[in-house]
Amino acid sequence: MIKLRYSKKLFRRSSSKGSTGSSSEGGAGVGVGRGEIEWEVRPGGMLVQKREGRGDVEVITVRVATGFSWHDISIGATCTFGELKAVLSMVTGLAPREQRLLFRGKEREDSDHLHMVGVRDKGKVLLLEDPALKDMKLRAALTLAAQAIVQQSPYQPLIIEV
Repeated sequence: MIKLRYSKKLFRRSSSKGSTGSSSEGGAGVGVGRGEIEWEVRPGGMLVQKREGRGDVEVITVRVATGFSWHDISIGATCTFGELKAVLSMVTGLAPREQRLLFRGKEREDSDHLHMVGVRDKGKVLLLEDPALKDMKLRAALTLAAQAIVQQSPYQPLIIEV
């Protein structure tokens, strides 16, 4: 954490929290007694003013649409799309490798962080089943059904050798 000193003329607070001055000293809520701003470095490397009243991990709610239904998932804002897929696998039954997550019209990689891409609280993400894996599942199911039909057939093939 980095602390920088500032002039009280440049930065004024709109709330009276943390101020020691009275309203007769130039208005209510002037940050007279503090004299310091606390700074933090975000995961992307950006230096910003530290937010007060929040814990280390901000939890957001993401609405994930899956066809005709949706799921509201609570997850950390700094989590990745891969971690979101793991949570969704417990809810939907689809393995993470079978899922494709789209946000703002683009498919996102498993290593992309939610907050870096722009997912906010009450944000919407679209979940699609991977079409290649869906096709492979369908072919496997059809093959098994065809084998079951052949095995249950009362007719046996007749081979005549000449």
